This record gives sequence, C-alpha cells and structure tokens, in this order.
Amino acid sequence: MPRLILCADDFAFSPQVSGVITDLACAGRLNATGCMTIMPNWQADSRMLADLPDGVAIGLHLVLTGEVPVTAMPLLAPDGALPEINPLGRLASRGDLPLAEIAGEIRAQFDRFEIALGRAPDFVDGHQHSHALPGIRDIVLAETAARAPNAWVRTCEEHLDAMMLRPFLGKAIGSAFHSRGLRAAAHVAGFSCNDGFAGHYGFSGDYSAIFPKFLKRPGSMHLVMCHPGAGLRGGDAIALARLQEAAALATLPIAELAAAHGLTFPA
Repeated sequence: MPRLILCADDFAFSPQVSGVITDLACAGRLNATGCMTIMPNWQADSRMLADLPDGVAIGLHLVLTGEVPVTAMPLLAPDGALPEINPLGRLASRGDLPLAEIAGEIRAQFDRFEIALGRAPDFVDGHQHSHALPGIRDIVLAETAARAPNAWVRTCEEHLDAMMLRPFLGKAIGSAFHSRGLRAAAHVAGFSCNDGFAGHYGFSGDYSAIFPKFLKRPGSMHLVMCHPGAGLRGGDAIALARLQEAAALATLPIAELAAAHGLTFPA
C-alpha cells in the first residue's frame, strides 16, 4: 500500500529544533528526519536520536548553503559562509562550481554522520534541495553509492497535475525543474527515490489547514517535508513557521488524513 513519509528537515539546526523533532517522532507524529551534520551542535544533538522509534528513518540533510562549512572552502565560501541557494544555483547552471571543494565538504558531512551514529544514513537529501543541482548531484550520488548503498535519495520531481492541487505552485515547479533527471540518475546509480513530493508553502497561514493539501494525488512513496521547531536562532527566516508547524503536527490526525488519501502512516 502507498505510504506517507512525513520528514522533518533541519535536525540540528539548533538544539531546540532537534528537541521538537525528537518529541514529535517519539509521539508517532513523524517517521523521518534529515540531519544537518554541518552544525556545531550536531554531535550533542545526535544523542537525542537514540530515543527515536525503530521505524523512524534518519537521513543526511546535506548543507551547501548559508552555513559555515566543515572544511575549508576558499572558492565557494571565501568569507567563511556558504552562499545562499540562488547564487549557488546560478553557479551550477553556468558550470562554475568548485566541484572538488564541494566533494570534500560532502564527504566531511557524511563522516560526521557516521562518527555520531555509527552507521550510514537511511536517505540522503539536501538543505534547500541543493543536492539536486547540476554537478552537485553527481557528487552526491557517487558519495552515497560509496557510503550508503542502501539509502534512498530525495527528488523534488512531481507530476504537474499533482502540484496544481497543492499550495505554492510556483515554488513546487521551481524545485521540480531543478531536480529534473535526478530520479533517472539515481536509478542508474542503484538508488530508489520517493514517488510523490510535497510540503511547499509560503511559511505563513494556518498550517493545520494547509497540511491536508500536501496529501492530494499522492505517489506510492509520498514524501512530505516539514520544518517544525522551537526557539529562535539568529537569521532564521522561518522561525515563526517552525513553531506553528510543531503545534499543528502535534495535534493533526495525521494517520487518518493519510488513510483518506490511500496512504499508510507511520509505517
């Protein structure tokens, strides 16, 4: 039967975000989370993951935008911080990325995951979907093949008729566009991908009312990303939305909503 993967991105964005994700997962409100091993608090936060139920997938949420990298990256991060997604996307589209630097950073983030958890990630994706950009995706697939051959890889590719039933169509189309071809490339490399992708919205409004729209016309492995959290971290543009998502996910009848669209959850 088709299933819903409700994945909280940004574990380790801050200790408070990690705590909220842990609580929701332990309460059966999430069945996946992606980890930002680039963060200085990752090692300490990773200890929370030991409390998660066995059915919760723990993935690597690669970070190539906006944060301080693990490795020295004088070409991509000359001022010490990685670029935001739009400049990174422009570099990728022109073929101007420093791919050797990026490969070293991706390898280091894999290392930090394995050191903390003692195993490979269950899945691999990227903060702001940067893992899907041209050039970067090839590195991600190669490193995943070497380090996590049993993992699955997130793609934002989705059918237009499904996206049109959900919120924030323009953003969904943009993510699907820059992910185009990733599923095929992943399959060639031996990986499965999610079938169905949702979770885009404007980070405002009533999340409890918005969430059911993510389930319309689902795929067989329907991935819905979310970003619950608590507390404020400087520069976090979606801090309020994190709080609202956390409150909604704690109370929404997720299993019933999933079943109404032919999806199983949390299994």
